Amino acid sequence: MTHLFPIRRRDDRPWLLDLFCCAGGAGTGYNWAGFTVVGVDIAPRPNYPFTFHQADALTFLADLISTGEIERFSFIHTSPPCQAGCALTVGTNQAMGWGGTHVDLVPTTRTLLEASGLPYVIEQPNGKAEIRKDVTLCGEMFSLGVLRHRNFELGRWSATRPAHPKHRGRVRGWRHGEFFDGPYVAAYGNGGGKPSIPELQAAMGIDWTDVREELTEAIPPAFSQWLGNAFLTQTRTGAAA
Repeated sequence: MTHLFPIRRRDDRPWLLDLFCCAGGAGTGYNWAGFTVVGVDIAPRPNYPFTFHQADALTFLADLISTGEIERFSFIHTSPPCQAGCALTVGTNQAMGWGGTHVDLVPTTRTLLEASGLPYVIEQPNGKAEIRKDVTLCGEMFSLGVLRHRNFELGRWSATRPAHPKHRGRVRGWRHGEFFDGPYVAAYGNGGGKPSIPELQAAMGIDWTDVREELTEAIPPAFSQWLGNAFLTQTRTGAAA
């Protein structure tokens, strides 16, 4: 496989590989932090705002390792499909008898990330996915209109876990036939008091896609900007592993 990456410019921006990139919520935050971002997703993502390759993410990574092209990159972010470990999927689908078997890609992803030799992130929601919760981020930490708790396993580097502020109220929507109001919108699914597309865009800090599926699968860019800044600060001070 020939990837035909553009010639690396002589600048100060390290390259970041954004695997399972969806529409670029994570990639945008890393770009804001100072990375040149290359995304990979198995589905077409015309709204992805950076260099994009449609491919199986793990096959793509394995090929980069085998060809040596992985050396172009300084950091890898991964967001493997989370349905196997998502608390919402596991709880609701099992209780209602919905859904099928979901493959857990985290172990294979971690094995390849270790083989890459690069610092990395594995992102997953709250649930049963087997990752180290080295950092947990929440929308309230960044004054966002979503809670969107996400856990991050940090490989070959570390960051100080930030304090988790008290939530200001409930997530807006229907629960068991009762409507609750609150300062946060539900960034998943449709119906049941879920936000409009403009509300969801504003709450997440994402304005380059209006596709609900992409918005509900994304992490807010503020999360990955925090991670990217933490990593680059360590790199500049010589503290990264």
